[in-house]
Parts: sequence; structure tokens; C-alpha cells
Amino acid sequence: MKPAIKSKQVIESKAFSVICGHRGGWVFTPRDLSRLGDPRSVGMALTRLCRKGVIRHLARGLYDYPIDHPTFGRIPPSADAVARALAKRDASRLQPTGAYAANILGLSEQVPTRIVFLTDGPSRRVKFGNQEIVLKKTTPRNMATAGRKSGDIIQALRHIGQDHITDTTLAILRRQLTPKDRAQLLKDLPHAPGWVADILRRLAA
Repeated sequence: MKPAIKSKQVIESKAFSVICGHRGGWVFTPRDLSRLGDPRSVGMALTRLCRKGVIRHLARGLYDYPIDHPTFGRIPPSADAVARALAKRDASRLQPTGAYAANILGLSEQVPTRIVFLTDGPSRRVKFGNQEIVLKKTTPRNMATAGRKSGDIIQALRHIGQDHITDTTLAILRRQLTPKDRAQLLKDLPHAPGWVADILRRLAA
């Protein structure tokens, strides 16, 4: 066997092992496998694994290790997994916003087909199937609470609107808050609009 062919097979085998070492649903970029070889060789290995059906090509430079359901077939990747893979590649932070923020907090059962994350990295747009993931570059103030429960709550409340906040809304949020979360809500008051800050105080009480 020629050395070049053997080298390609070795990289493919190593890539297969790394990928299968993760749970189904893992979304990744070639950068996650960069230690296995040069970018071209890794890219070729991923192309071959796609042809074999081991992984799925979602968008340019974006793949997943899909979950195969016995009834529903291949399951689409989660929006969080896609966004995390892009954020890791770009070394950026993310903040769910809009209807998606409301959904992950249990304030809405609707999962939007267009899911928007605020980011301090580059703006990006990824479409696969009927779903679209949008990373929207924003100001440092909007990213100040990224990665915290308070950030999700602020964005969800802004989406729902002041006139549509009910006692049920507050009860759902309160059930999710730890003492640490409540303390953080008070620290993050300066990053919220006035009416949202008033609600955060009530939640923290």
C-alpha cells in the first residue's frame, strides 16, 4: 500500500474514533479534528465519512454525528449544538434571544424555525432543512449577561413584552432560579431595560 494512501486511511480511522467517542448529536467543525493532520487531509477524511453515512454535512465547514431514530430516521441537530460549534470555532460567546430564549425557559412551547443568537463574534447564518440559525453580532452591553440565566430571562421578557407578562410567567421563571441565580439577577439589573429590571427585582425577592 502506498504511504499516501495508508496515511489517508490512518487519518480517517482516527477521525472515526474521535467522532464515535462523542454522543450522537455532536456538531463539530474540522478545527475540532485539527490535531489529526493537516486541514486538507482532515477535510478529505470527513468527505469520505460523509459518503459512508457516518457523519452528515450541514453547511460549509460544519458537520454532525447524527442520531438515527428507529421511527423518525435521522434527527436534525439541535440549534444549541450548531451554535456552540460555531462559537467554539470563532472563540465567541452566544446569547439566545427572541422566541428561542422564551422556549428554553419553558415560557413557550413553540420552537421557531429561525433561531437567533446574539454574539460578540462574526455574524453568521446557517440553514439546514427547514431551520435557520442566525448569529447576530451585537454590542458589548447586550453580551454582558451571556452564558447566565439572567441573560436568557432578559431576552425572553423583552420578546414577550411588558403587557404580556403574567403571574404564570413569573411562577415558571421562579421555579428555575437557584439562590445564586437570584443574586446574579440583582447584579445584572444595569444591563436590563427599566421595566425588565423591575421584574428581575420581583423574581429575586
